[in-house]
Amino acid sequence: MRSMMSWASVFRLRQYAKASLWIAPLFGMALGVVLAELAIAADGVDWPPSGWRYSATTASGVLSAIVGAMVALLGFVVTIGVLVIQQATGALSPRYMRLWYRDRLQKTVLATFTGTFAFAFSLLRSIESNSVPDFGVTLAGAAVAVSLLLLLVYLNRFTHNLRPVAIADLVGRMGEGVFARGAMEVGASAPQDGEPVTAHGPVTLIRSPHGGAIQAFDLAGLVAAGVGHDCTFVMPHLIGDYVPPGAVLVEVHGGTTAPDPRHVTGLIALGAERTIEQDPAFALRILVDIAIRALSPAVNDPTTAVQVLNHIESFLTVIGSARLRDRYVMTDDRDRPRLVLHGRDWEDYLQLAVSEIRDYGATSTQICRRLRALLDGLLESLPAVQHPAVETQLKLLGQSVERAFPDPDRRAVAQWTDRQGIGGRSRPHR
Repeated sequence: MRSMMSWASVFRLRQYAKASLWIAPLFGMALGVVLAELAIAADGVDWPPSGWRYSATTASGVLSAIVGAMVALLGFVVTIGVLVIQQATGALSPRYMRLWYRDRLQKTVLATFTGTFAFAFSLLRSIESNSVPDFGVTLAGAAVAVSLLLLLVYLNRFTHNLRPVAIADLVGRMGEGVFARGAMEVGASAPQDGEPVTAHGPVTLIRSPHGGAIQAFDLAGLVAAGVGHDCTFVMPHLIGDYVPPGAVLVEVHGGTTAPDPRHVTGLIALGAERTIEQDPAFALRILVDIAIRALSPAVNDPTTAVQVLNHIESFLTVIGSARLRDRYVMTDDRDRPRLVLHGRDWEDYLQLAVSEIRDYGATSTQICRRLRALLDGLLESLPAVQHPAVETQLKLLGQSVERAFPDPDRRAVAQWTDRQGIGGRSRPHR
């Protein structure tokens, strides 16, 4: 199947499977049917003990009750899912839903419920007046106990993890993990100043066959294609950019033979929206969305925005400590450039992290003080090469405070540094 499909198609299929809420329950249902057949076949052994044997009426009643209970619990979990969607889109960020659908516990719960339903339903057909699947009925009761335990764990998880600060922690850690993996995967060194990054020769443009956001690149596949055609691929867009139909998707520099455009575009996944697989900035985008949603006049919850800023600062510290470049060159075994990627530099990440929060929270003393503490903390923890961008953001923050607080006394309070926004250990801005 993989050989018949492009890398991009396989990537989109994996994304669909990760976000799907029906595939795991379908496997659970099929497993339940198989286990029921095995339980019926194993019922011939002298087990369970006589105290665990059931009459045909009792077994039928128990299994029927289990079937009805599993259907009811499935409806209950679906109802919770609908409520989660409403809360996430209304109070958090619609972008978070793409991550919520991937929750493995939720899929495990659904698969257990459908598996228990299929197991009990399959056993019902084997009950006769003189033949009862005692072993299977006992297992069905155990499956109900496991289902109820998983349901309690599920409720506990989403009762606590739907709080904005918990989601911010989850998204921040995911973004840091994606950033670390990307830094390892794109391990090629940037060329020295003045060094050519593309091969000499004609430039061929490969255009996008359809519109979509760039979700991921097959880096190894593109390098291999560059080696095969002795050319260099240059990506003019960042991961996460939306590319309209017919726009230039890849620039092919040089080459002894022309690569097949369908093969090249098949190494680049386009989709309806961004994913976090190779895009750590998407995690930062979600964090900012949660913060500015809390700062909207309809919500007016600056404390939530301050809590999100804690995780944004952690994320920025990780990013700012790395060696970022505006372009990355991946080479072959002979150190010939085969793939040139544009990257986000430190200023891009920092601007994404603080600009909108500064604009929407400009009238909040709490936000201004926490933002100043964040920027001062970055100056203390990051290398000097990152300081100019941070100082620019400090200057913009100062200008926002000047405009938002014309009264000198209130302006002086808003310019203090406080890691809790208000109520922490505050000190004047240096």
